[in-house]
Amino acid sequence: MAKQWECVAIVGVGLIGASIGQGLLRRGLAKRIVGIARRQTTLRAARRVEAVTNTTIDPLKGVADAELVVVCTPPDTVVDLVRRTVEHCPERTLFTDAASVKGKIAAALDGPLPRGCRYLGSHPLAGSEKTGPSYADGNLFEGRVTVLTPTSNTNADDFDALEAFWSSLGSVVVQMSPDEHDRAVAETSHFPHLAAAVLAGMLPEPYFRLAGSGFLDTTRIAAGDVEMWTQICMQNRRHLLETCRKFGERLRGLAAALEKGDASGIHQILSLGKKNRDALGS
Repeated sequence: MAKQWECVAIVGVGLIGASIGQGLLRRGLAKRIVGIARRQTTLRAARRVEAVTNTTIDPLKGVADAELVVVCTPPDTVVDLVRRTVEHCPERTLFTDAASVKGKIAAALDGPLPRGCRYLGSHPLAGSEKTGPSYADGNLFEGRVTVLTPTSNTNADDFDALEAFWSSLGSVVVQMSPDEHDRAVAETSHFPHLAAAVLAGMLPEPYFRLAGSGFLDTTRIAAGDVEMWTQICMQNRRHLLETCRKFGERLRGLAAALEKGDASGIHQILSLGKKNRDALGS
């Protein structure tokens, strides 16, 4: 039997936070879910989709009874939120987050926090370009990978607790160091978003009506939250620069093949792309 939490506080009840709350409540995994957000309209929407049992715009009050605090806000805000709320929660409360970049956050929060509290980073690889609690899906994490990013200071019991937490929501949990995680998601998530944004930004307006399903599928993620993605890019810029340079080399190779009329070279590039994409499945 998965643990039933007495009280979980979720800071930021957008798509991810509301989906966590909805999933916990529908599975009977938490007695109380306190939703914390800056705007009452967001909290009302979270209540409508039954993602929370209690709400507040005051994070200090919101964490007062929490055994677990899940911070689902943009990456630049995570460290400050943990540091501000840790003095106002019960002793030994466990903190995690859902940010898609981990290096700077883990470095700032590594080791013991005040009142015996601890932090261990999480990154559920789920979501979409849509935002807000109205799009919450209690099954969002079913079959999806969630990465936990422990350090040498992480308590084994905390890792076990969060592994069980995400597994109870249907996730497949894997372990990576914060830096290894950031290097990987630079290639699998962050750079693809930048590439989609660049491609969408290149399209001249007179051609908009000619954009078919291929273009729309390729650039769908470019519709994501610009402010959040700016923060992600800045926090993971070292690994993103490596990926940009690697992509630039491949792109120059493609341009050279086109310039030379090298059908064999183009075929090789397309074949490798197809092989790798086919291996990923649908």
